[in-house]
Amino acid sequence: MAALNDGLKRLYNQKLKPLESTYHFDDFASALLSGPDERTIPGNTITVQAGMPFSGLTAFGSAFLSKFECSQMPHPLLEHMTLIDTPGVLSGEKQRTDRGYDFTGVTSWFAAKCDLILLLFDPHKLDISDELKRVISSLRGHDDKIRVVLNKADQVDTQQLMRVYGALMWSLGRVLNTPEVTRVYIGSFSDGPLNEAAGGPIGCDLFIKEHNDLLADLRDIPKNACDRWVNEFVKRARAAKIHAHIIGHLKKEMPILIGKTTAQEKLIYNLEEEFRKVQREFHLPIGDFPNVEHYREVLKSYNIDKFERLKPKMIQAVDDMLGYDIPELLKDFRNQNDG
Repeated sequence: MAALNDGLKRLYNQKLKPLESTYHFDDFASALLSGPDERTIPGNTITVQAGMPFSGLTAFGSAFLSKFECSQMPHPLLEHMTLIDTPGVLSGEKQRTDRGYDFTGVTSWFAAKCDLILLLFDPHKLDISDELKRVISSLRGHDDKIRVVLNKADQVDTQQLMRVYGALMWSLGRVLNTPEVTRVYIGSFSDGPLNEAAGGPIGCDLFIKEHNDLLADLRDIPKNACDRWVNEFVKRARAAKIHAHIIGHLKKEMPILIGKTTAQEKLIYNLEEEFRKVQREFHLPIGDFPNVEHYREVLKSYNIDKFERLKPKMIQAVDDMLGYDIPELLKDFRNQNDG
């Protein structure tokens, strides 16, 4: 635990702190990972570099890649994890600023590939802007990865902190729309001393415990990496199965000869009802279905009549993989670890 804490502090002082003075993190996205020496690689270069996992970011264009960079440095901690700092979320009048790229899409892309997502809040800036709502909505399906951090909590006294915590939980409850209580880490997560005058002895003790809990969560990332990879693979397989059923159903609903344009418009308009038909016919979990509004927008760019028909053998192959192959693979993997 202490080694991880010291490692994170050294990383901040060695690399993140100098970067903070050079770039405006509201505009830039940064990746910090292990490398033989200290160097900074521009976004357009890192996406075409062999062995790097960022090639998929080319879909967001040069407008994003010009504001993305990868920093490498030799450090034992970075041999086990990569840190990503996404652009800051805009609020107020700044939300009207055109970023020039799909910011929500970028955060969703990173969310699908990471092991842990930290949402940082400030006691003096608890408002959840429209852009932040869209970002949090894009994280749906990755709820198990999300951790909320209430930073700079030593800047308010105990009574104010209770009110701030309650307001944050209420706001998050409305946005996340889940019955489970979100885990919130409270503290001052910096390399400076705690403000004991504001927190008092009870508050400072709480901040230390929360600090250690967050570090424990970070420490478990490498240990749980394999389970998370399998988890993500299973989620994608289930999503692909749902997608195949939806596409097959829409294709089946299209007329053979005339009225195809009108039929497509009607299917897209009534997409929510079409989802329910698919769910009832194939007895699929409704929670596995994609966001209907996003799906509707994507469908408008395609000709449904040219979609492939559903192939039951391929659906069965996915079911066999989820029901037999993956469990057997996990059994063998755990047996090797036990040995």
